This record gives sequence, structure tokens and C-alpha cells, in this order.
Amino acid sequence: MAHYLVIVESPAKVKTIKKFLGNNYTVAASNGHVRDLPKSQMGIDVEHDYDPKYITIRGKGDILASLRKEVKKADKVYLATDPDREGEAISWHLSAALKLDEKKMRRITFNEITKNAVKSALKAPRDINMDLVDAQQARRILDRMVGYRISPLLWAKVKRGLSAGRVQSVALRIIADREAEIDAFIPKEYWSLDAILRVKGEKRPLTAKFYGTEKQKMEIHSREELDQILKEVEQEQYHIIDIKKGERIRKSPLPFTTSTLQQEAAKALNFGTQKTMRIAQQLYEGIDIKGNGTVGVITYLRTDSTRISDEADAAAREYIARTYGEEYAASGSTAKQTEKKIQDAHEAIRPSDITRTPAALKDSLSRDQFRLYQLIWKRFTASRMQPARFETTSVRIGAGKYVFTISASRVAFEGFRSVYMEADEEKEESNVLVGGLQKDSELTTQDFETKQHFTQPPAHYTEATLVKALEEQGIGRPSTYAPTISTILGRRYITKEGKNLYLTEIGEVVNNIMKQSFPSIVDIHFTANMEGLLDMVEEGRVPWKEVIRNFYPDLDEAVQVAEKEQESVTIEDEVTDVVCEECGRNMVIKYGPHGRFLACPGFPDCRNTKPYLEKIGVPCPVCGKEIVIRKTKKGRKYYGCEDNPECDFMSWQKPSAEKCPECGGYMVEKGNKLVCADEKCGYVRNKKQEN
Repeated sequence: MAHYLVIVESPAKVKTIKKFLGNNYTVAASNGHVRDLPKSQMGIDVEHDYDPKYITIRGKGDILASLRKEVKKADKVYLATDPDREGEAISWHLSAALKLDEKKMRRITFNEITKNAVKSALKAPRDINMDLVDAQQARRILDRMVGYRISPLLWAKVKRGLSAGRVQSVALRIIADREAEIDAFIPKEYWSLDAILRVKGEKRPLTAKFYGTEKQKMEIHSREELDQILKEVEQEQYHIIDIKKGERIRKSPLPFTTSTLQQEAAKALNFGTQKTMRIAQQLYEGIDIKGNGTVGVITYLRTDSTRISDEADAAAREYIARTYGEEYAASGSTAKQTEKKIQDAHEAIRPSDITRTPAALKDSLSRDQFRLYQLIWKRFTASRMQPARFETTSVRIGAGKYVFTISASRVAFEGFRSVYMEADEEKEESNVLVGGLQKDSELTTQDFETKQHFTQPPAHYTEATLVKALEEQGIGRPSTYAPTISTILGRRYITKEGKNLYLTEIGEVVNNIMKQSFPSIVDIHFTANMEGLLDMVEEGRVPWKEVIRNFYPDLDEAVQVAEKEQESVTIEDEVTDVVCEECGRNMVIKYGPHGRFLACPGFPDCRNTKPYLEKIGVPCPVCGKEIVIRKTKKGRKYYGCEDNPECDFMSWQKPSAEKCPECGGYMVEKGNKLVCADEKCGYVRNKKQEN
């Protein structure tokens, strides 16, 4: 009887797939990549048309030896690595490392690890797709060139094992640019005005919001403007100008892609991108379900497609009609029409069987697995359901020359919302319709509510919003978002406090060097264009070496120029007037992974170190001592008093020595402006006037 070998990437899949196949199949795992570029050198032969020098990854020798034994016993070898660029490349490397005979080697892929999917894949084997492999090779080599040519410059400049990367450096820049925007933001004052109105015959009062005049919407910028409007509207008779009734439709959500799953898991479950991917991997590879054995409960997790197979779509609609009623099942296609390149023929992320409800699996899953599965199941189910419908009422109320408005809505048909609502959606639809309001209803004023507000700066990036920004700008691909964020967090270029991501001092230094010496590497459009080229390699429209040939000479030239210029700005150890209490030498400023610190120059004889507190030459507004730059435990920069903890003054913005001429308080620098730290004062002037 013929014997077959199926090679997968992960040992977790071996158990799941083995039970789908007969005794004449052996299932073995490669444990990911088996060959890669060497760590000790760039590993690309620049002189000979950029040929990569692949070697066996350390520790993979035993795995390859074991696989070779199995290959000898097998009549046919099926390479069943993941269905993406990376998986295709692993299959190609396996075929080379195991010296597989082309006649007995076939490539198979499945989008979900279920009996039907695996059996169908075995019936439709194919050759290795070299376009996919070449796209992965091009990506790997570009990343290696950037990392291995630029990182040594960072070591020379900042003196520690820092790194640059083709995607990570752009992600760092995006965060740094947002931080600069926030620092330069100057809040503007505005006021809201609500009229509390009594309706004759109604017990509950109405709250109407100030809109402006008949012709245009107005903003109230100051207390003086508010008082003037109040003075006028207090005397007026209120009457209903018009009542408009309408209907609003909220479309069903699209099923999850890698990016939208990471974003929603961050918002709804507070999962980091890495955690989301790890748990999704477990759900994809197989869960031990009581009575069913090991089963993959979701489809492949790395995809930017919202497409759903016809079978899954039909099964979902049938399930919805049976469980919720015919009127809830969607009619027609709910797929997103897009011109953007979809990574390949993947489906969106969905349950492998919609009848496997979260409640049915609860006892088989860990708490985190259950929460993520429930999110995926609900989103997919909702995507196959009818839209939600709302009845809306919009009322305009006249008060002299001014207009107030009331907007309210009521759910007419829940549709998909009976199953799923997005994490930030539940705050909406809080207005209750006022019954019995007619055009001739009599209105009288009961009270006015006024409130002072200030415009808010752009929000700091979170992992979810950074993933969204990377996707919108066309930077990276689904599989790269989580590792990119993990890398810049691990290097301490950014720090995470709560959900927010902040730039650290060391991140600021690295970003400035990259912008100065390698502007194209950290240029968002350049990086997005490069992704486009890699997609064209995948489609077989551009030879992969063409991309490398066009990229490397410019990188090489930039590195050579930077090496010359960098020599003059290399950071030397700056001697300070702080005396080492252990040996009496003057301590020097050094750079570490967390930023600057003070160290004794007598190292290794004297190993004394202490935090470096850089004075900014501004007295503390509270106690008059010096303001110094401090860092939170996680590395975020702020300004505090040198006498901390006795004096608790702190400011996220750099304080100025100059007092506010309006209120006498302290001022802070925001971009090229000086601004009073008290928002209510609101004094602002250009820094240029300082002389």
C-alpha cells in the first residue's frame, strides 16, 4: 500500500490533521522555517546579482534529519505549510533542504483545519508557486539589507544594540509625528448651550441643542459670546419650525480581516496585537472539543480579504434563518468591493462551522480563547444578517433669529445588532423619542444649561489605531503588524501606558537619525510603494531581483554618506560636574536602552551608575528649584522638579521661565508657541518674540 507524508509547520497541527487521515499517512512538523539568511553577516552576495546565501537554522538539524527518514519511507510528500507567502517559502526551503524529488512532491493548502478542508486539499495538489516564494524572498532580503546596513550606524551613534527596520522605522516615525502634533496642539475654547423646554401636555422636558441661525451653524467661542446669545434667547418665544421623520440604515459589519480583528480585540477585549494573534493561532490549529477530538475552529488568521466561501455563506444564512428567523438572514452579497490588492485567495476570518456556537465550546476553551472565538463568531454571524433600521426624528425649534435642534432615533428593526455591536457603538442611540410632539405644540423655557469645553489634541496611538494607520497607509501586511509593534516596544523605542503608545527618549534619538540620514527608508509613501512592488512580484508581473537591484544602490550610497557625516556627530561621553561618591571621578553621560544615565568613567573598576537628570534652565513654578527632564517607569518623558518627591510639580510639556502676562501662571512650549499652562486663561504667543 502506498505511503504518504504530510509536512506542516506547527506540531499543534500534527495532532489535528492526523485524525482526519488514514494509517497510510504520516504527519510531521517543520516547526516553522528550516533555512534562513545567516545571523553573522548580511548573507546577500551583492557582487553576484544579490544571490541570497541560505543556511540551515541552528537547532533545525535534528528536525531535518527526522524528516529525511520519513521522506525515504514515503511514496509521495505533501507540503502543507500555511497558505501565504511565508508558508509557500517554507515549502520551497523544505523541498531544497530535503532534496525532494519533484515527481513525488506536491504542495497543498487549506484555509481551515477541518476534515473536509484537508481531504479537499489532498484532491487538489499543485506545484510550489514561485511567484509567492519570490515575493517572500524579496521582502526578506529588503528587510535584511535595511537592518544590516543601518543598524551598525545606530550602534556608532547611540552606542548600544539598537536596530533599524524597513517597516519598524516607519511605524516609529508615525508615532513620533503624532507625538509632535500633540505637543504642538493649542486648545481652543468653545461653549455649548442647551435649552430645557416644557411641552404643554407632556411630563418630561425636552433638551434642545443650540444650532445657530436659520442660514448657518454657529460656534460659541467665549463666555462673552454666550452671554450675548443667552440675553437674546431668554426673551424669545419658542416654536417648532419643522419636524422631519426619516429612516437610517446601519449596514452589517464585514467579517474580520487580520487587521480589523486586532483592532476590535484591542477595543473590546483589551488584547495586545501579539496576544490576539497567539490565541487566534491556537483556535486555527486545533482545540480539543469534548466528543469531537481536536478541531480547528476558525479559518486562517492572516488575511486582508473579506471574501467568504459560497458554502460557508449558505450555511450561515441557513443557520440565521433557523435560529433568528427568515427576516434576519441577509439577501444578496455582503462582500466589500475593493481595488486594493488582497493578499491571496484567502477568506476572511470566520468560524469553521457556524453551528459550533461560543456557548457550545465554552467548556473546551480557556477564558481568552472563548472571548476571542465569541468575538469572531458574532462578527461573522452579524456579517450575514440584515442591516439594522432606525426611525429618526429631527426637530428644529425657533427662538427669534436663532435655531435649536433635537435629534432622536428609535430602533425599528434590530437586524445584525441582535447578535453583535462594535465596542464603541453602545454609547450611541441614547436619545429617546418624545411622544406627541406636533408642529403646533406649545413650548415654554424651563432652564438653560451652559458648559465650557476645550478642543482636544489628536489621540495618542494605541496598538489598535496604529494597526489601522499602518493598513490605511499601505505599510506592511497582515502578518507583519503584530511583530512590528512588538519589536519597537521590545527595543524600548516606544512604551505602552494603559492602552496608549508613547515615544521614549531613545526612540526620539533613533527616529531623528533615521529622518536625517535615511529619509526614504522612513518615508511613508516610499514604504507603501515598496509594498506595491512586492505585490506585483507575487502576481508574477515584476522579477523579484529587479526590486532589489533598484533598491540597494540607493541604500548603499545613503549609508556611505551617513558614515562620513556621522563621524562628526558621534556622541562622545559628556563629562558632568556630578562626582562619583565611590571613587571621586567626574561621572559621564552614557546611552542605554532606556535613554541617558550617569556612569563612572572608571568602569570596570568602579561600576557606579545613577539616573541622569538633565536641567533645562527653568526654575520650578512651585518651589523655585531647577526643573529637570524625568521619565516614567516605562520610559515616557516629562518635566519635574529636581526636589521630587518633596515637590510634586510635573508637566508633560516643556515649561518656560516666562510668566503668563495675563494670569501670572507658568507657560509651556507647544511647537513654536508659548501657551499658558492654565487652559482657562488661554494666553498664546509666538516663541519668536522671545529676545
